[in-house]
This record gives sequence, C-alpha cells and structure tokens, in this order.
Amino acid sequence: MTPLLLSAYTVTTCLGVGINAHREAVRQGRSGLGPCRFETVDLPTWVGEIEAVDAQALPAALAAYDCRNHRLALLALRADGFEDRVRAAVAKHGASRVGVFMGTSTSGILETELAYRQRDPASGALPATFGYATTHNPHALSEFLRRHLGITGMAMTISTACSSSAKVFAAAARQIELGTIDAALVGGVDSLCLTTLYGFASLELTSAQPCRPYDAERDGISIGEGAAYALLERGAQAADAQAVWLLGAGESSDAHHMSAPHPEGLGAKLAMEAALRSSSLQPSDIHYINLHGTATPANDSAEGKAVSAVFGARVPCSSTKGATGHTLGAAGAVEAVLCALALVDGHLPGSPGTRELDPSIGLCYQLHGGPAALRHALTNSFGFGGSNCSLVFGKAAA
Repeated sequence: MTPLLLSAYTVTTCLGVGINAHREAVRQGRSGLGPCRFETVDLPTWVGEIEAVDAQALPAALAAYDCRNHRLALLALRADGFEDRVRAAVAKHGASRVGVFMGTSTSGILETELAYRQRDPASGALPATFGYATTHNPHALSEFLRRHLGITGMAMTISTACSSSAKVFAAAARQIELGTIDAALVGGVDSLCLTTLYGFASLELTSAQPCRPYDAERDGISIGEGAAYALLERGAQAADAQAVWLLGAGESSDAHHMSAPHPEGLGAKLAMEAALRSSSLQPSDIHYINLHGTATPANDSAEGKAVSAVFGARVPCSSTKGATGHTLGAAGAVEAVLCALALVDGHLPGSPGTRELDPSIGLCYQLHGGPAALRHALTNSFGFGGSNCSLVFGKAAA
C-alpha cells in the first residue's frame, strides 16, 4: 500500500487523557486498572474506568447524541489539540473530501440498559426520551463526530468486536487509494457498560485480579474503556524524521469459533503475513510487536504460536492491556497510537501486571519497558468470530 501519514493522533484511557499521560505511564510501567465500581455492577473484577467522562458535556446542538460513549468520544477528541488538527484538515481538503471511519463494539448500549429500567410498567414501552438512533446505534458514533466537525464526506462504523478500530485504518486507506477522499479521521471509542462486564463474566473470561498477559497463571481479561484517533493523509508534503506512517494492513477471518481463536493462531498468522506483504517489509524489518494479548489462556497461547511462526523469538513484543485493560472495539486504535509513541520515543512498552512468563510461549516478551532503536512496529487486534487485523507503522517512510 502507499504509505499514509499520521499527521495527528491522540489517545484517552484509564491511564489519562492525551499523549503525555500515556507517555509517562508507559515510561513508569504503570497500570490504570482498579477494582470494578462502575454503575451497579457487582462483579469481582478489575476495570479501566475513565473518571473524567462523567463531567464531559456535549454541545447543545448535539444533545440528542448524549450518552457515555459520545461523551468519551468528545473528551478524547479535544485532547492534544486533535480537534483543531481535524478542523484544519477539513478546511484544507474540503468537507466532502474527508472521511470518518470509527470502530466500536457496543457504542452507546449503556443508554439502552438505563432505558430498560424506566420501561412503562403496564406496556413495557421504553421511555419517550430514549433515542436508539443517536445513542445505541453503532453508526451514531461516526455521525456524531461527522456533525460535530462539519465533515460531509463518507462515514462508516466498523463493529467486528476487538478488531473494529484496527480495521478502520485499512478501510480508510483503501478509500484514499481509490481517490474517494483525501484524508480520513480514523479511530475507535468504547465505553463501559453492563452488557460487556456481565457478558464476559458469564463467559468466564474476566479475571478477579488485574489481567496478566502471557503470564503462566493468566486467567482472564480486565475490561477497560478508551478512545483513540488518528488523522490519515497522503504524505506528499515533506514530514520530519519523527513522523509516523501507516505502512501496511492485513486482515483475515478464520471463523474458527464464535468466541475462541484458532488454537494454532491460523487467522492471526494470515493477518500478520498480509500486513507484511502490504508494507513490502520482511519479518526481520519489524522492531516491536504490540500483541493483542488479552490474558486469557486460549488467546495468548494461539497468538504466541502465530507470532512465533512468522517472527520466531527475535522481535521484542508486549501486551499493553495490563496497563489500559482490554478496551474492546477501541483497542485497535488505542494500541496503534501506543505503537506510534513507541516509535517516536524510542521506548519499548512493558507489560504491567505480568509476573512470570508462560514458558510454553517462546517469544521475546518484554516484562519491563526500556529504550530501543525502533523504526517499524506491528500491532495485532483479533476479534470474536475470527476477525483479525494487523497494522504496520513506521518512521521515515517518505
């Protein structure tokens, strides 16, 4: 693929709001996870909650879109001057030449959960104030951002579970290559809700302690919420040596099982190989891998086999979900930005929470972060149903 410049990017998770909060947390090896106290949830698990979301208000003109997911979306959009950068791109390219590509898994489902508590006791009807189209509907996220930013170009929401906001990079790149748009706002937003917390618990996939990716005694995920964005543009103009580029994207669908990965990591392997082909790079060109690394026994084992098959045990890798929690549909974008930070800072992220590596998984896994010369990084995002996506980022692509 033709390299695309990440001309701006930002991230918000339980580690904090914006790039600097994440840069500092990565350097300190800090986790933002805490015991679950969200809403009325009564579960013995840890989560990555963002307290600042509750205080974020939406503009009056967009009051119909008010929900936790969109408050988080706006909170993250305003960090690092990112909203201003997007508005500048709209002015530069034209409102119809900028696209919006968002990933989410549950969108504003919390609004539906709260509305069900207010059903009419006789008819069971939901309250008249509830608006599915502007809250719970997955496309509401893209439409909210589109309206807020004055963008009239194409817009889509991808909802493929945990690969959602990785796949938006690939979708946007295809449209830029086709010439339908000149720039794209890509990213993902997913917020805490009862459905995911109780749902993953019912699948016996949540841990009663902070998650421990690739640990010998890992026993489940810690759910988090988060939002991350990037502005993708053609790199016709000169960029500095620290600029980060999207170099390649690989997607696959192994459809092995509704909620379990292929035991040998078949789909993961196909996605990573496709990403390398797309970027015209060899496995030896990759200097860091941000693993999907959810900390479930099956996921880490399968991904470990796939990574080993493609890269051997040479490439430093880690899962950052011990720091942020698993942000589900936002994870791809969150971890793409963490890869960009690793490239710019020359600093490998560690793996907060992981204590003793699983000896059966032979990877160059980084328990602790540290300085390193990095030029190319790959990030993995794998979703339920076998929906897989790998992205390759690099410096000095031009």
